[in-house]
Amino acid sequence: MKKKKTDLQSLTKPKSTCAHCSDDEHTHETTAHTSNFKVYLPAVISFTMLVVGIAIDYFDALSFFKGNLRLAWYIIAYCPVGLPVLKEGWESIKKGNFFTEFFLMGIATIGAFGIGEYPEGVAVMVFYAVGELFQSAAVQRAKGNIKALLDLRPDQALVFRDHNFISISPEDVKIGEIIQVKVGEKVPLDGILRSGKGSFNTAALTGESKPDTIKKGDSIYAGSINLDGVIEIETTKVFKDSSIARILDMVQNATARKSKTELFIRKFAKVYTPIVTYLAIALTFLPYFFVENYIFQDWLYRALIFLVISCPCALVISIPLGYFGGLGAASRNGILFKGASFLDTITKVNTVVMDKTGTVTKGVFKIKDLIKDQNFTEDEFMKYLIAIETQSTHPIAKAILEYRINEHAYKATSVTEIAGKGLKGTVNEKLVLVGNKSLMITNQIEVPTETDAIVESIVMMAIDGKFAGYITIADELKEDALKAISNMRKAGIDDIIMLSGDKDSITQQVAKELGIDWAKGGLLPEEKLEEVEKLKKRPNAKIAFVGDGINDAPVLAISDVGIAMGGLGSDVAIETADVIIQNDQPSKIATAIKIGNSTRKIVWQNIALAFGVKLIVLALGAGGLATMWEAVFADVGVALLAILNAIRLQKMQWD
Repeated sequence: MKKKKTDLQSLTKPKSTCAHCSDDEHTHETTAHTSNFKVYLPAVISFTMLVVGIAIDYFDALSFFKGNLRLAWYIIAYCPVGLPVLKEGWESIKKGNFFTEFFLMGIATIGAFGIGEYPEGVAVMVFYAVGELFQSAAVQRAKGNIKALLDLRPDQALVFRDHNFISISPEDVKIGEIIQVKVGEKVPLDGILRSGKGSFNTAALTGESKPDTIKKGDSIYAGSINLDGVIEIETTKVFKDSSIARILDMVQNATARKSKTELFIRKFAKVYTPIVTYLAIALTFLPYFFVENYIFQDWLYRALIFLVISCPCALVISIPLGYFGGLGAASRNGILFKGASFLDTITKVNTVVMDKTGTVTKGVFKIKDLIKDQNFTEDEFMKYLIAIETQSTHPIAKAILEYRINEHAYKATSVTEIAGKGLKGTVNEKLVLVGNKSLMITNQIEVPTETDAIVESIVMMAIDGKFAGYITIADELKEDALKAISNMRKAGIDDIIMLSGDKDSITQQVAKELGIDWAKGGLLPEEKLEEVEKLKKRPNAKIAFVGDGINDAPVLAISDVGIAMGGLGSDVAIETADVIIQNDQPSKIATAIKIGNSTRKIVWQNIALAFGVKLIVLALGAGGLATMWEAVFADVGVALLAILNAIRLQKMQWD
């Protein structure tokens, strides 16, 4: 993924085509300071003057409120909200883009003044301005999670240099340096905890509200907030490669990637706007040739109503806002979509293919069962085993060494490795063999037949030529693994498949525990790729692959939607994937699908609402049955309803 410099200002500006905020250089202050009264002042002034003017007209309260005075009053009311729109229209015309909503609104309102419908002309612009304010508030709400991430960017890092901790920019800290983080401060870079332990708030990174306890030697990620005591961290990445920088980069790219629906609507608006402009002109003049009592002012009024109704603001505003709301809702739940297009694609997924280790299991080996000869106590058995395994670097050996024995550990001597079988050495002047069944058979050790049925990894031990017992090592299921499968089925996934590099017997057992439809183990990366390519050839198949390792990157790349576990997952997998689950919880897969479905539903609701109301009022306006007030509702009112509908995404509960 191409790296960009993350810019707070660029992320907090809405990119809209509506007045006040169409281009970056014209973006108004509401995006950064919606609470500032100055933003609302033009609309307040215009609305107040409009209401006062209408009241005077209706009650005929002031006899002198006529002629030029009345016109001047409404012109003054029009200017605060109308001039910015006219300015935007003029800027667009200078760039060769005549047919914009600014052009439509300008012509319609100036035309209303031309035929003496002053209140209607002001009302159109006032409600348009109110719609703009609603849009800005909605954008701010949708961007709340992104701003929260941006606020987590650490400004300083306390790094140990020249026998002292000095404060420098995180960008200047090198890999392997020791940094200090005090209570309440943000962790500036990814690293390994060197202090005893610590408690951290990782909500903005993972979506998980409860504090996370990190032990000495465990990884900790930039952006986490230290909740308990002064800690020291050894950095493992430079700032630009840290978790928080990576997240910000992905979010920034996501806001720039448009969905197919969004792109279509924008293209449609460019064709639609000139068509309705020409239709309005035709509506003004063609009736002259077909209507006996043709009155130019009446037909011009109908054409102006037609222009206001046809303004595509509801579509242009609400659809991008709907997708942005989906991206914001996902990030609040610890899910990062790399683009609005993937919100669309994930709704079409009907097959989820999952890796096993690190995806539905924790990727950490634990001792599951211990079966020993009755001549040994459990503690004594483990002392012999640990004495030998201390000399090994195998992942299974690490799981064995986590076992807590009593004091006075045994020591092994003359330990040698037997390739593909295990280890042998001397402990307490006894010959100890530790390894697989093949090692036992080679040394003529009788092995219990019950071990043949064990599917987990098994470590056997023999002491002085006699079988002493065995332990089984298993990778634990994640706490929400069962919930993940259940939720995916509820979300409409037809097929759930597991493909793993682990041995097939273990893969099949895990699949059976989880109720997965079909599984296959013992696969090399290229074999996983082949299996997914076969699945993609099925009619109407839309494949999402979920993985976390470097070996999963090719499959993530060819899937319709690649989903990576972002907490423990490899950088290659995260860079390749389309969707990142920050807290490594597989249950978030279904959450991502639900958010995609809800986003798509709301977007199409807005499209149907906008077109439906506009078509009805357009027909009424052309027939002279709708006034400018109905036109205002068909344009700005529908836009407001669409915005409020899109905001619902931010309030929904997904888990």
